[in-house]
Amino acid sequence: MGPYSFLNSLTSTSMIALPDMLVYVAALTAVYLLPGPDMALVLSTSAFRGPRNGLMVAVGLAISRTVHVTLSALGLAALFHTHPVLFDVARWFGAAYLLVLAWKMLRAGETEGLEGVNVTGRGWEAIRSGVMTNLFNPKALMFCALLLPQFISTQYDLTAQYLTLGAILVGLGFAFDVLYALTASRLAKRFSGSGAMQKATKLLFSTVFGFSAIRLAIGGN
Repeated sequence: MGPYSFLNSLTSTSMIALPDMLVYVAALTAVYLLPGPDMALVLSTSAFRGPRNGLMVAVGLAISRTVHVTLSALGLAALFHTHPVLFDVARWFGAAYLLVLAWKMLRAGETEGLEGVNVTGRGWEAIRSGVMTNLFNPKALMFCALLLPQFISTQYDLTAQYLTLGAILVGLGFAFDVLYALTASRLAKRFSGSGAMQKATKLLFSTVFGFSAIRLAIGGN
C-alpha cells in the first residue's frame, strides 16, 4: 500500500477529506524539517551515544507528543490562555532544562571523544530526556491545540478524527526522528577521527540548545 492509498484509507475511516489530510501532512512535514531542540537532541544523542540511544530519544519524543495530543483533545491546553502563569512556569522550566543540556554539551571533556559526551544518558535516561525536552515546551502543546481543530469537523466523530490526526502527528514525527538518528550516527562514524569536527559538533549543538532556551524564555505566549 502506497502513501496515497494509506492516506485515502485514513480519510475514509475518520471522515477527513483527502485534500485536508494532505495539507495537514505537509504542515507537519514542514515543522519537523525545521531545526529545533527536538531535532538537536536526536542528532546529538545519536552522534555521541550511538543510534540505539538516539532511537530511545525518538521514543521519548513520541511519548511526549502523544501526551500533547491527548491534552489538546481534552481541552487542557486552554488553561494556558486562562491562566498565563501556568504557561510561564512551563516555559521557564523548559528553558532551564535546555540550558542544562547546552551546559552539559559545552562542558564535555575534550579527551572523552564522542562516547564520553554525557548529555542524555543511555536507555531509559535517553527516553526521559526526549520526554522532558518536548513535554515542558508549552509551545509544542499550543501547536497541537491550534493545529488539530483546523482539520476537525463537528459533523463527524470527533474521537476518530482526533485519533487519526494524533496518530499521524506522532507517527510522522517518529519517522523523521528515526531518520535523523540514523543519519547522525553514520556521519559521526565517518568523522570520528577528526578532533576538530567533534569540537565543532559539540559547540554547534550546545549553541542550538542555548538559543532554543533563550527563544523559549523570551518568546512569551
